[in-house]
Amino acid sequence: MTALRTESPPVLPMTPSVAGIPANTATAEATRGPLLPILIGLSGAHLLNDLIQSMIPAMYPLLKATYGLDFLQVGLITLAFQVTSSLLQPILGHITDQKPWAYAMVAGMASTLCGLLALAFAPNYTVVLIAAAFVGLGSAVFHPEATRMARHAAAGQQGFAQGVFQIGGHVGYSAGPLLVAALIVPFGQSALAWLTLVALAAMALMTWIGHQYVALRRHQMATATSKTASTVAASPLPVATVVASMAILIVLLMSKNAYSAAFSSFYTFYLIEKFGVSVQTSQVLLFVYLVVGALGVVIGGMLGDRIGRHRIIWISILGALPFALAVPYANLTFTVIFSLFASLIMASAFSAILIYAIDLVPHRVGLVGGLFYGLAFGLGGIAALLIGLGADRYGLIPTFDACAWLPALGLLTFLLPAEGRR
Repeated sequence: MTALRTESPPVLPMTPSVAGIPANTATAEATRGPLLPILIGLSGAHLLNDLIQSMIPAMYPLLKATYGLDFLQVGLITLAFQVTSSLLQPILGHITDQKPWAYAMVAGMASTLCGLLALAFAPNYTVVLIAAAFVGLGSAVFHPEATRMARHAAAGQQGFAQGVFQIGGHVGYSAGPLLVAALIVPFGQSALAWLTLVALAAMALMTWIGHQYVALRRHQMATATSKTASTVAASPLPVATVVASMAILIVLLMSKNAYSAAFSSFYTFYLIEKFGVSVQTSQVLLFVYLVVGALGVVIGGMLGDRIGRHRIIWISILGALPFALAVPYANLTFTVIFSLFASLIMASAFSAILIYAIDLVPHRVGLVGGLFYGLAFGLGGIAALLIGLGADRYGLIPTFDACAWLPALGLLTFLLPAEGRR
């Protein structure tokens, strides 16, 4: 880890504290570039965390057959998983804004571990719902604190830092369907117990990250002087504009997550029913869809540092919408191709939306991270429930095809200020 400068830095707008570290003591660190070991560690933890989480939707065909579920009950599993995360992430983010805890992620992964074991040996559908809720709780703890750490380690390159952090989550989430196809489908639901090794590895990595931040806190507190103190910089925009912009950003992310929830929850069923592919083939195609989204996150984050968040949000909407609208009319080959383009372009906006929102309220990083990882994803879970209900009533294919219009909600971007913060 790079050494801090001994001279007092100039007074600059302060970002929130991390693990109790005054923000402007980190300003000297920012002049030396991103803290890549910490960012890579956070990305790895994100990969392992989301790898486990992605096992749940990837297992839906197996769970549906094992417990005799209808599509509404499948949607309820997504709801239990995402709403737990949705309800708790903003609350936990707000709490850790006041008192950061570097080892919170370890406690969250312990909850995920319990949910994993419960799901592996679930005797009935009720236990499946409870297990999904425990995995969601682990996500609720992980994301707000990890978002703050990634921002602290960014050294001004926020898009790059968020891209590095988020690609781990996307890669992990993408690998889940492959792992299900290779491990769970051949050997059964109880094979999930082997994933406890992944959870334990994640806890070890998260403990190392916590140690790094504790050491950084002690060093910075020891070298800090009264001249480094500053007040938190507020957004220059009126409060009403900030609130309206945050609401629009949540709607934008909700539309993207609702569309993604349609794919993560029902894409395998859609491909099987419409084109007659095998379960394992559908899992591979879901993996390809998700991993392309991971690539889009990194590209969007890096481009956002260069051309601005607002432009990236617009590109992600106007670029993805034509491909999304073309999917219902395509054959298998072009369904896969159009879906991949939509995934790549749409995913590019997540870093831009998150950083735009944090810049609106820079003193509430944990709360914003909780809202956008939690609330917006929870709303995506509600969307999955509604999609499942529609699939039961009107048929899966017509309902899935109707979801192609969800990205059109992104046109609300024209109501956003051109810059979230100057």
